[in-house]
Amino acid sequence: MNNRENENILIGKIKYSNVWPVFHYFDVTRLPQASQLVTEVPSKLNRRMLGGTLDISPVSSFAYGYGSDRFVLLPNLSVSSDGPVNSILLFSRKPPEQIANGRIALTNTSATSINLLKIIMEKAYGGKPDYWDSEPDLELMMAESDAALLIGDHAIQASWRDHGYIVTDLGEVWKSWTGYGMTFAVWAVQKSFAEANSDYLSEVTEAFVDSKRKSLSDVSPLVAKACAELGGTAEYWRHYFSQNIRYDFDESHRQGLSLYFDYAYEMGLLDHRVNLEMWSHNSLTRVKE
Repeated sequence: MNNRENENILIGKIKYSNVWPVFHYFDVTRLPQASQLVTEVPSKLNRRMLGGTLDISPVSSFAYGYGSDRFVLLPNLSVSSDGPVNSILLFSRKPPEQIANGRIALTNTSATSINLLKIIMEKAYGGKPDYWDSEPDLELMMAESDAALLIGDHAIQASWRDHGYIVTDLGEVWKSWTGYGMTFAVWAVQKSFAEANSDYLSEVTEAFVDSKRKSLSDVSPLVAKACAELGGTAEYWRHYFSQNIRYDFDESHRQGLSLYFDYAYEMGLLDHRVNLEMWSHNSLTRVKE
């Protein structure tokens, strides 16, 4: 990727509100090399990063684990929760522990949440459900299922409707079960690109972190944008951006993510153990909890 000539550097952007603070003040035109944003749902960004056709992107944590040998992580950036996340939701007619061997429809837009659900259903509830993949349409999913998993803005909007389903927040379940917060997405960089573009990557990291800091110091512009584009109340979105989602990637986040990867390996969801490799200017720092 880093050997391309006369092409923009490609930076992925998740097509969900949960990353807005990191991108709201992020201006690719101010970067030192020609760069372009590619906006897609997580599953498509994951595939492009794994296929080597993006240089930098937030990716589902599971996708990082899958391709960890070829990626490094930008510091101080993630989409995490320390309890309820409000946008990774299981909808069911019965409590999830009562359908541990039932049929569950899975959204086709994120690997991390799908595998988090599988870990919770098997490790926490002792079950082995039958899963099937679906477009993120709650009524379609529930027509043939005991439960349905939605993420991102689809989950948020479905949670506002009066459908009568039990709504289980997977971030809350993970926290109460393990004691750790859950990291749903991380900012990954192709390792070969990072090694060849250290100065550029330093500026990109600073621009992302600066956007995050500015956004969280006053979430009013994000709240107004969310109300206009997605609906809901100002109070909901203010709480979502300020309380539900965490955008740092500190020691506790890394420990929780390492536990997630350990469970994924034990269950055969990953075929290798995962070390978290953090990028820093002119060096790579391996973190193994």
